[in-house]
Amino acid sequence: MSAESKKAHNFIQSLIEDAIAKGEHTGTVVTRFPPEPNGYLHVGHAKSICLNFGIAETFGGECNLRFDDTNPEKESQEYIDAIKQDVEWLGYKWADEVLYASDYFDQLYLFAEELIQKGKAYVCALNAEQMAEYRGSLKEPGKNSPYRDRPVEESLQLFRDMRDGKFQNGELVLRAKIDMASPNINMRDPILYRIRYADHHQTGSKWCIYPMYDFTHPISDALEGITHSLCTLEFEDHRPLYDWVLDNITIPCHPRQIEFARLNLNYTITSKRKLKRLVDENVVDGWNDPRMPTISGMRRRGYTPESIRSFCDMIGVNKAGGTVDVGMLEYAIREDLNDRAPRAMCVMRPLKVTLTNYPADQVETLTLPVHPQKPEMGEREVTWSQTLYIDREDFVIEPPRKWKRLAPDQAVRLRGGYVMTCKEVVRDDSGEIVELKCEYDPNTLGVNPEGYKPNGVIHWVSATDSVESDINLYDRLFNHENPDSDKEGDFLDHLNPESLVVLKGARVEKSLAEPRIDLPYQFEREGYFFCDQELTAKAGKPVFNRTVTLRDSWGKGGK
Repeated sequence: MSAESKKAHNFIQSLIEDAIAKGEHTGTVVTRFPPEPNGYLHVGHAKSICLNFGIAETFGGECNLRFDDTNPEKESQEYIDAIKQDVEWLGYKWADEVLYASDYFDQLYLFAEELIQKGKAYVCALNAEQMAEYRGSLKEPGKNSPYRDRPVEESLQLFRDMRDGKFQNGELVLRAKIDMASPNINMRDPILYRIRYADHHQTGSKWCIYPMYDFTHPISDALEGITHSLCTLEFEDHRPLYDWVLDNITIPCHPRQIEFARLNLNYTITSKRKLKRLVDENVVDGWNDPRMPTISGMRRRGYTPESIRSFCDMIGVNKAGGTVDVGMLEYAIREDLNDRAPRAMCVMRPLKVTLTNYPADQVETLTLPVHPQKPEMGEREVTWSQTLYIDREDFVIEPPRKWKRLAPDQAVRLRGGYVMTCKEVVRDDSGEIVELKCEYDPNTLGVNPEGYKPNGVIHWVSATDSVESDINLYDRLFNHENPDSDKEGDFLDHLNPESLVVLKGARVEKSLAEPRIDLPYQFEREGYFFCDQELTAKAGKPVFNRTVTLRDSWGKGGK
């Protein structure tokens, strides 16, 4: 792990330190990251990954990767593989083998039988509507199921019949017998097992009953010897049930559940269900679309693991919730890439420039640094020739006040090259500018001209050996600070129509004919751009995704 990943002190760390100091915790700290494999991980999961692995690292312990796979109809091997890749890419290594809650299905079943035998669980035949009616509300207590007092032997036999496939989906459930008058609705005889005839990606057709998350999770933690079960605040009301399960079965370990605030980002959706809808309705190009807040999408866009870990450290770990400005995430990637991204020139919208006083049959090689502040990163070569390309946006007929680029009869310096002056504007039959005829000053390579002052410095490429490229200008997927806040409308109503602008026919300097795939480039004056390997292979030419602009172009309240 690099220096950037040094963890800020947080309240969970303090709680563990206090417990150690009081002798309440001895031995190795063991945490776990327990995703459900029903979608790709997003930036919110990155916070949990950094926390769980970071806490284990801080205390010299270990962290398990466990898939909470109790819902076979929504889970798949694709999601499992993607999650493993994401965790590794972020720079973390889990303890031993990957674990699955399904590894414990046999033990979970026996613990369920133990609860039945102790009179702590019963088989219930209420349907979903009846169960909701019996549950009560926040203001009114629930009422007992008519099946609550089944004899233990009858519930035990029915549960075994459920296991053996003698009942259909939804006919029976196993419920905990706790307290239907509890002010905590989670404690009003929650369901522990339900019937589901579905093949499981790990256990196949062995089971037709599957345990609920609230039953599975505490037991899985305990069987793995987890010491601290770290989860987001929505599970705070589930903690009494977590403890109840472990207190009422014969199990040697009782982990401590600690909750922290989940990550909420503005201009972003992190609901797996809604992200899946974006994918299913082809609003985006799959889970790894560079506009998605998924870790795989961010990776494809050019975010580095270092920047994401740095971001998670910046926002900290708190008990109270809140919304984080996505600008902090963009700041983290800018800070990382500004320090180490190689520089290059890319002309997004090429405009032909002919240097009328430069020989047509002549070229020369100019040397530019790979990084202006990092000489150890070496140098790169660019070709100077009679015909060049500059960006259309760097030329205007009538320059505004304080114009720092090219205009008729005005001069600019070309980055790393000479100063040139625009002498003539060439238009086509429709009046569109198609070429600039300029004169270069041969005495200005690396020195300021005498007698006049250039407007500024612009980027360029040679027409002779620059490489054609496609550029994907990615931006925020939503143009609303909280796209999920409109309860009357649909979050899709707030899509940013300019979240992707594709530029064909851009030109990049020759060194990018075979671009690096480990790190984005800073395209000078434009932003940071990352080679999209998949699209490059399809197009047969380099395709770059914009990771982030050089500066925040949104400001408060959006564009």
